[in-house]
Amino acid sequence: MPEIRCDFHIHTSASPDGHCPVDAVLSAAAERGLSAVAVTDHDTTAAAKAALLIKDSPVLVIPGIEVSTRDGHVLVLGTTKEYERGKPAEETIAEAKKDGCFVIIPHPYHRFRHAVGLANPDALPLADAIEAYNSRYYTKRSNERAAETARRLGKPVTAGSDAHECAYAGDGINIIDTDEVSIDGIFAAARAGKIRAECIQTPPSVYTKESYHNVMRKIKKFLHIGMRK
Repeated sequence: MPEIRCDFHIHTSASPDGHCPVDAVLSAAAERGLSAVAVTDHDTTAAAKAALLIKDSPVLVIPGIEVSTRDGHVLVLGTTKEYERGKPAEETIAEAKKDGCFVIIPHPYHRFRHAVGLANPDALPLADAIEAYNSRYYTKRSNERAAETARRLGKPVTAGSDAHECAYAGDGINIIDTDEVSIDGIFAAARAGKIRAECIQTPPSVYTKESYHNVMRKIKKFLHIGMRK
C-alpha cells in the first residue's frame, strides 16, 4: 500500500506572519521528502488557490485555511472557501463538515496560541482529528495533552509543522496508508485511523523571533489605526 508523507499545517507569505511565497514552500516540502502539503494560511485561501494553479507541482496540494473562530484556530482542509472569522468554533466546524471538508483542531492546548481546547473544549469532539504534534512548542506537555484527548475521544492524531518559513515545512509529518493518492484518499485514510504522526521541534529561537515580529506588527497596526482616527 502506498505511503503518503504529508504536512497538514503550513503557512505562506499570504499569512500576515508568513515569510515564503507558496511556490517556495512547495519546493521546500518536496526537498524534505514530502509528497503532499496542506496550505493553511490565516483566514485566506489566496495562496492555496495559487498553489492549485502551479503546473507540475512537486507535491500534491491540499487547499485549506486556518480559521480564526471566536474560540481559537480551526484548520479546514479540502477547500478554497474563506470562512467567516469570529464565529463559535462549533459553527465553523459544522459548516466545514457540511461542505465535505476535513477539520482539525490545531495546537488545542498551546497557551497564547488561540487554543480551542482551552477556550471551548466542547468543540473538540466535533472535529475529524486533533493536532497532537505541533512542531512549534516550548514544552511537550501541550502536545501530550492533545494526544491524550484524541485517544479519549477516539480521534485520529495529526501532525503539523505550523511552518511560517520554508525551511521548517515538514517538521510535522503525517504518514498515511492509502491506495488512493488523492485528497479524498488522504482524508478517508486519516478518518479511518490509517495515519501515523511525527514531529521534530522547530528551534525555539525561531519561534521566539517570529513571536516578537508578530507583536511588533500588531503594535504598528494598532498605532496606525489610532493615528487615522
